[in-house]
Amino acid sequence: MRGLRLRRLQLRRLLLRQLQLRLKPVMHDIGLVILVGLGATAVMDAWLLMAARLGMPTTNWALVGRWVGHMPQGRFAHASMARTPAIRGELAIGWLAHYAIGIGYAVAFIALVGTGWTRQPTLLPAALFGLVTVAAPLLVMQPAMGSGFAASRTATPLKTCLRSLANHGVFGLGLYLTAAAIAPFLRLPQA
Repeated sequence: MRGLRLRRLQLRRLLLRQLQLRLKPVMHDIGLVILVGLGATAVMDAWLLMAARLGMPTTNWALVGRWVGHMPQGRFAHASMARTPAIRGELAIGWLAHYAIGIGYAVAFIALVGTGWTRQPTLLPAALFGLVTVAAPLLVMQPAMGSGFAASRTATPLKTCLRSLANHGVFGLGLYLTAAAIAPFLRLPQA
């Protein structure tokens, strides 16, 4: 009986060690992908800050937070986000959603191109992916927030769409710039 318990314990330890060895590179990759998503989103935010200082309209993260904040109550679409009742903490919720979406896009991108891209990043796939992500605000977010498909209910739909395209193009550039900044550290010899 005691020998059986000892074998089970040894087997558990062996399985746990194997699991740890298998998870170590996955956890490294997850951290790397999160870092790329955070960096790309920060590059986009720097772009938006510059645009705002030049007098261009930019995203109101409080309204995004309001939209996300109403989702738990089952409200996903609104006639006008500005006329939708405010919720507590909507600005913080908007910023958190913004960065979570950036991380989510990085996960999707790196799942598409593979983690090897982070060690030798190239601009073209990142830029193209960034441009493709503009579909989300044009086809989901803007209609759900009352702006219509491709901002059709705004005063300047074409300008709004072009700004969204530019913003997401900069996000794609941010994917590349962040990975390029990290890549030299990924190539260092392991100690």
